Amino acid sequence: MKAIIFFANGTEEVEALTPLDYLRRAGVETLLVGISGREQTGSHSITVKTDVCAADLPLDTDFDMVILPGGMPGTDNIENSDVAQAFLRRAADENKYIAAICAAPKILGTKGLLKGKKATCYPGFESYLEGAEISNEKAVRSGNTITATGAGAANEFALKLIEALCGKGKADAIGKAVRFVI
Repeated sequence: MKAIIFFANGTEEVEALTPLDYLRRAGVETLLVGISGREQTGSHSITVKTDVCAADLPLDTDFDMVILPGGMPGTDNIENSDVAQAFLRRAADENKYIAAICAAPKILGTKGLLKGKKATCYPGFESYLEGAEISNEKAVRSGNTITATGAGAANEFALKLIEALCGKGKADAIGKAVRFVI
């Protein structure tokens, strides 16, 4: 299993790094991709060194899931990235997993990728979730789409990602290992 997490200047760090950590613990090959360079500074002034710059990521890179963390202006920077959009289109066309947290589900909603699906987001972004059934859950999976409300739901979000890629048993094991589920 392979996942790609996009990280831009202004991204909410917890929403990218918690899934990155948990997915790697679960044995999922996970690539952290910097939108405008290898070093990106998140929404709380934490500079993160990514695995690769988006400009250097081959568009034919194999993956099973695309993950869009939120934060502002990180969400807008990801939305404005041609590379991130190309991978999102590919994920939608090939029915791969698409995940977004906090403000990032707006990217999916405005592209029509949430129509007829349950979805959640950071409060105030619901109007962007075009055609979605709004959920009050912290993290929700609907078909191949996983959304979550924000940094406080990063654990639930990460475990939903693992469950989708590796099964409930692996997600439960990681939840116990990090002492989220006791």
